[in-house]
Amino acid sequence: MTETPVSRLILKLGIPTTISMLATSIYNMADTYFVGTLGTSASGAVGVVFGLMAILQAVGFMFGHGAGSILSRKLGAQDRESATQAASTGFFWSLLSGVAITVFGLLFLTPLMRLLGSTETILPYARTYSTFILLAAPVMTSSFVFNNILRYEGRAMFSMIGMTTGGLLNIFGDWLLIRKFHMGIEGAGISTAVSQCIGFCILLSPFLRGKTQSKLSLHAARDGIRMLPDVCATGFPSLMRQGLSSISTMVLNGQAGVYGDAAVSAMTIVARICFFVFAVGLGIGQGFQPVSGFNYGAKKYSRVRHGFLFTLGVGEFFLGTLAVVGMLLSSHLIGFFRDDPAVIEIGTFALRVQLIALFFQPLALCANMLFQSIGANKQATFLAILRSGVYFIPLVVILPHFIGLTGVQIAQTISDVLTFLTAVPFVFRFFRRLPEDGEPPAVGRT
Repeated sequence: MTETPVSRLILKLGIPTTISMLATSIYNMADTYFVGTLGTSASGAVGVVFGLMAILQAVGFMFGHGAGSILSRKLGAQDRESATQAASTGFFWSLLSGVAITVFGLLFLTPLMRLLGSTETILPYARTYSTFILLAAPVMTSSFVFNNILRYEGRAMFSMIGMTTGGLLNIFGDWLLIRKFHMGIEGAGISTAVSQCIGFCILLSPFLRGKTQSKLSLHAARDGIRMLPDVCATGFPSLMRQGLSSISTMVLNGQAGVYGDAAVSAMTIVARICFFVFAVGLGIGQGFQPVSGFNYGAKKYSRVRHGFLFTLGVGEFFLGTLAVVGMLLSSHLIGFFRDDPAVIEIGTFALRVQLIALFFQPLALCANMLFQSIGANKQATFLAILRSGVYFIPLVVILPHFIGLTGVQIAQTISDVLTFLTAVPFVFRFFRRLPEDGEPPAVGRT
């Protein structure tokens, strides 16, 4: 972590992490594709339940990023006992939180689906699909913790295997249960839940086989209870980022629903495609996080600066390339998921506009991950709430009053540009104040 050339190290960690992120996206892409064959309302249900999955991701990422960031800095300072306490605290609390979400979600299923933006015609499909997602909630939140702890330890390959296996199994399960057994959207829900459980077991195995530096134990979690506030505070930017993603999905579905199920379905498909492309930048950025946290803890600040610039450059290249390709093939991509003229018309324009935003996302994303990895929680939290919260929600609510459906289609792009402009001064200020190697840190906690 402190000797390998930074660019090689980030690629070594970032490539498996990118594959892991793409596998996570495949869960939703597979459901979007196969459920799209059942009808426009069924396709819209996937978008509604995506808001629920964003809540699970928010909880899992809060404990995972919080524990992982602390763990990497403790390992950088050669404190393995505290690293184990951080890992155990993150895992067991994510598991308990997942159980709580399952119980309350099943008790208030119909109101929850309506809150997430379901129309009356989408509601039956959303209820069925979400039931299986809720049953798998404890496994899903815990998997996100495992994924992040393995990344922060520099063992992204283990994470990649677990996440990729689950994604591939979900594709096969959707094909088998929907196409062959004709189980409809119920089959999609079962496939997602089962594949998540199998992925969880694979991610757990390195800890059980002693392949990790940190361990998982109730004793360590009990001793590390004092770390819980710090874990939550460090992971709070992730909670806000993913939690606001759920809220923004709810608001987006509600605003799109005014224009019919075709609009909800189209925006759902656009979101899946854009996230699939964005996963490339996100994966490379997450490969940068353990490098940043570990070297910041070891007071090797020049490596932090080098890593940030390298990650930014790689992200701009790959996301920019994919954005251009996506704009050229936009109508074909929408039609692949749902062969409905209304859906294709709405989705094609929305996709082209949102792909433009990919050029602005790498800097804001790298800045957010940098501040979170070094423990600069206030800066990280502020930047995390901009894209899906402070900017997007008001825009998607206000713009349709003036320009109708076009306002729904362009709100995310405008939000991304504003987030980029806000993040720039934070980055310049941080690197201007960054001390020389070996000196006490000026920002964050070690």
